[in-house]
Amino acid sequence: MLDVRRLRLLRELARRGTIAAVAEALTFSPSAVSQQLTVLEREAGLPLLERTGRRVRLTPAGEDLVRHAEAVLERLEQAEADLAEARGGLAGVLRIGAFPTATRAIVPAALITLAHRHPGLEPMVSETDPAAVAHALRAGDLDVALVHEYDFVPAEPEPGLATEPLYGEAMYLAAPADPAPGPAAHPVPDPVADSPSEPEPDQGVTLRAHARAPWITATPGTLCHAMTVRACQAAGFTPRVRHQVDEFATVLALVAAGQGVAVVPQLGVTHPADPAVRLTRLLMQRRTGLAFRSGAGGHPAVAAFGAALRAAVPLDLVGSRAVT
Repeated sequence: MLDVRRLRLLRELARRGTIAAVAEALTFSPSAVSQQLTVLEREAGLPLLERTGRRVRLTPAGEDLVRHAEAVLERLEQAEADLAEARGGLAGVLRIGAFPTATRAIVPAALITLAHRHPGLEPMVSETDPAAVAHALRAGDLDVALVHEYDFVPAEPEPGLATEPLYGEAMYLAAPADPAPGPAAHPVPDPVADSPSEPEPDQGVTLRAHARAPWITATPGTLCHAMTVRACQAAGFTPRVRHQVDEFATVLALVAAGQGVAVVPQLGVTHPADPAVRLTRLLMQRRTGLAFRSGAGGHPAVAAFGAALRAAVPLDLVGSRAVT
């Protein structure tokens, strides 16, 4: 009979491409991973892997087995959810991944609600960039996570994972305030209490007006960095990046200091806002969803955290288009 733990290793190999990457992600030695996959091939009775240099490619039989592994692992998640429901009373650790703005603006209120409703549950929050969430969930390092996508960086389907929509938020171009703002400028919004101002009618014009300015982006490899670069490229130029900073509060401080311009989401806007920063509404959105392993959506702990998050979403975000 095929071993579920070895099937999980094969699935991770299909996603990561090298035995070394699988070993690092799952805290095994490369030799242990290789040995377990060899045993799996023996159990299957035919080759599952083809080795080409340092990389390993799955045979057609291996790819077919991965598809079956996804179904098996999903059913196991459903079984765990059913058992948790039958036990009644939530207790134990819930490992949560969240990106910084959600960690600051949404998660604390959700944790308060969760503590009132389920005092036996022990949430553990780790700041995790959405780009790293899929691997962390599949590896079992997280149970649930907040993820986001942008109009210029749509989320790619992730086998073995499911996502539920939470909220959407406006995006703004942040630039140093000038003495006499033109008609394209909008009042700095309160990201919690105020409704977003009307969208800028031509996003490309707004961005191209700053094509020669230095830009402040997130660090390469993050969705936020890709969003800024692709939005500028869609407007007809490549941004000249001066600073690379992930925390939006720091980004806005650099903008206020005249160090460049940046694109920031609604929840990244500090309040009270710095009068030295001029914000212009863009047509873009950032959409946030809740991600978990396929089959785990019915787990009472995952469902409870999702309900607490929805109760914590600021009212001006509730009606926005979200991740589907």
